[in-house]
Amino acid sequence: MAENHYENPPLTISKIGIIGAGVSGIAAAKQLYHHNPVVFEASDSIGGVWRTCAYNSTKLQSARKSYEFSDFPWPHRDDPSFPTHVEVVNYLESYAKHFDVLKFVKFNSKVMELRFVGQQGTTELGGNGGAFGSPLPGHPVWQIAVQTNGSQNLQWYAFEFVVVCIGKYGDIPKIPSFPHNKGPEMFQGEVLHSIDYCKLDKDAASQLLKGKKVAVIGYKKSAIDLAVECAEANQGPEGQPYTMVVRTLHWAVPHYSVWGLPFFLFYSTRASQFLHEKPNQSFLRTMLCYLLSPLRRGVSKFIESYLLWKLPLQKYGLKPDHPFEEDYASCQMVIMPENFFTEADKGNIVFKRSSNWWFWKEGIEFDDNTKMKADVVILATGYDGKKKLKTILPDPFRSLIEYHPSGIMPLYRGTIHPQITNMAFVGYIESVANLHTSELRSMWLARYVDEKFKLPSAENMLEQIYKEMEVSRRITRFYKRHCISTFSINHGDEICEEMGWNSWRKRSWFAEAFSPYGSQDYRCKN
Repeated sequence: MAENHYENPPLTISKIGIIGAGVSGIAAAKQLYHHNPVVFEASDSIGGVWRTCAYNSTKLQSARKSYEFSDFPWPHRDDPSFPTHVEVVNYLESYAKHFDVLKFVKFNSKVMELRFVGQQGTTELGGNGGAFGSPLPGHPVWQIAVQTNGSQNLQWYAFEFVVVCIGKYGDIPKIPSFPHNKGPEMFQGEVLHSIDYCKLDKDAASQLLKGKKVAVIGYKKSAIDLAVECAEANQGPEGQPYTMVVRTLHWAVPHYSVWGLPFFLFYSTRASQFLHEKPNQSFLRTMLCYLLSPLRRGVSKFIESYLLWKLPLQKYGLKPDHPFEEDYASCQMVIMPENFFTEADKGNIVFKRSSNWWFWKEGIEFDDNTKMKADVVILATGYDGKKKLKTILPDPFRSLIEYHPSGIMPLYRGTIHPQITNMAFVGYIESVANLHTSELRSMWLARYVDEKFKLPSAENMLEQIYKEMEVSRRITRFYKRHCISTFSINHGDEICEEMGWNSWRKRSWFAEAFSPYGSQDYRCKN
């Protein structure tokens, strides 16, 4: 945390401050436009992880119309190809310019510290029911210290309400822990995290990989995309095979079609989500879910059968032990690049399964007592979003970030922490379409700030959060990711009801039951 340069720093006072100008930040700024928010962005452009954590080959993992704002369709939205990260950034910039959001953004402005200056920062449980006061009380509640253009001096701002949109990804890498004398310091080669690789231009990335023995730790989207880049950089007689060190397997799909049927039929319609448990369901609905559980497992097996037929997962020992449903319910399903297994068949990508590993001077050693030599080791081990939050939040708020024993950040409607007043968090709950998820919660947040509805008591909000956590825990072993993909429509229904909207958004009963829900269904018609 930055040291305060002033006992009583000079302040720039405004109503609403937004931290971060990624997808969530610009969505929140657009919805709160009438309050003239101040948006702090640490980099020199909007886009968030699409700008700072993308490889040269990174693409969106869904069709354009599944990743768009409700009131700003993609150009050529029916194009079935997946947009590149450059196209995604261009789309976000077009959105921000169209709605004149950029005028609110202060670029190269890194938030170093938050200070609470209100009367009561944490809402006590019990007593008066843990009630929240007005979101805009008419006086500053939070102060924010900002470092501009790398200056050593901090500029202080004061706000009635703060929206945190720095997300769970990027900025702070999650680095594995190692036994004594078995960490990166023992390795004679080069070790970097995937976030460091993202900062390389195409020529520098090629120079790092070409002709080198490269090992990448991980088997999620960043590791899989990196595998293809490494394989392409190592073509020819001097090329070296690239090794993926796989700790936990997850299901990957080649495209959004299963045995000729569109993928949305299985999880993204009301009819399909009716098979899945949801929070606040009645006893009758609980019994129906139990009776329909064989059908739900059958859907998962049906998809698995296609993936095992279409992809050489068993050939390479990449078939997960858990059902497909568990990866979908935890937002860990990834789209496999077209040429991934083509490169594996050529021998350019090889796989090593290992739960534990560490460094030795010439490479990596595994828990089966085998060793592999390497020139470069890239850690595609994810990011520490909670640590990123804790670096700027003061006490006692840091201790409230994790809900024990689950470790999940407790957010009502994925937005409001029941024990932190005058603050919201957008972009911390996951679904299969995170842009849509952030936009809908920004709409809800704007109406809350405008006092179009009141929040429940802190106890009732925590009870709702706990119900969602329990549903996720019963569905998937990876529940700590706080993903709502199997009950996303129900989540949207409850948000609509609080905003005073009709929760059924389609034009006919048939469409309501069997067509997928997306951002266009939640376009505000007021």
